[in-house]
Amino acid sequence: MSDVQPPIADYEGLPISTLQHRVRSLDAEQMRTLIAYEESHADRTGVLEILENRLQQLEEGAQPSEGDQSFQPETPGPPEGGSQAGADTTAPISNTKMRSQPDQPVQPKGGVQPRKE
Repeated sequence: MSDVQPPIADYEGLPISTLQHRVRSLDAEQMRTLIAYEESHADRTGVLEILENRLQQLEEGAQPSEGDQSFQPETPGPPEGGSQAGADTTAPISNTKMRSQPDQPVQPKGGVQPRKE
């Protein structure tokens, strides 16, 4: 196994959308390190495509951003407000009869009576 370590904390567990955000702060050398790590570990085609595209952008003159490495776009924040459910918002209890009537004999499908021998 390789001694290469990814330059992004918790890299293995990151969703692709978070990874796309976080790699924007890496320079070309860090991208090469990350590509080498991905190739020697999971070797995921979609992830490698994202990493290689970003490396190409950097090699063509793009600059790393000052992104926040702790940013996780798919992690929702805490809920705002409370539940609006309460006694006045619950559905009434239904008092309908059951469809099957246990005191009635079962009829064959189509109303055909079985032959008696």
